[in-house]
Amino acid sequence: MYKNIIVPMALDHGIADTTMEIARTLLAEGGQVTALHVHEAPNNSVGAYVEASVMDNAFASAEAEMKNRVSKMDGVKALTVKGHSGRTIVDTATSLKADCIVLGSHKPGLIDYLLGSTAARVVQHAPCAVHVARYPA
Repeated sequence: MYKNIIVPMALDHGIADTTMEIARTLLAEGGQVTALHVHEAPNNSVGAYVEASVMDNAFASAEAEMKNRVSKMDGVKALTVKGHSGRTIVDTATSLKADCIVLGSHKPGLIDYLLGSTAARVVQHAPCAVHVARYPA
């Protein structure tokens, strides 16, 4: 059983209920679950044409959506951070001293084998146990 579990949640995917159920099953009594959303800013070439206020509003909207989703989940705290998904999940797990990450992963396609998926990056670099729930494409 784990005392500090991070559950990364992409706001545009519908798998959070399953990964959250897995986290609750793995959680030790008195443990903490943190639902994490990593907000990725547009790349530099796109960001040059987007006003800072638009990006700030997008982040605030994502943060509000995350808090709204988590408000319906007892004992779960929400955390929204900016960064690259795979790298930021690992960095957050390290800084929060997580002992488990529970994340979903789609069935990999050819592009995932060439470039690497978020789940693969997390599994390779996480400082703790990682539970990957596989979902159909």
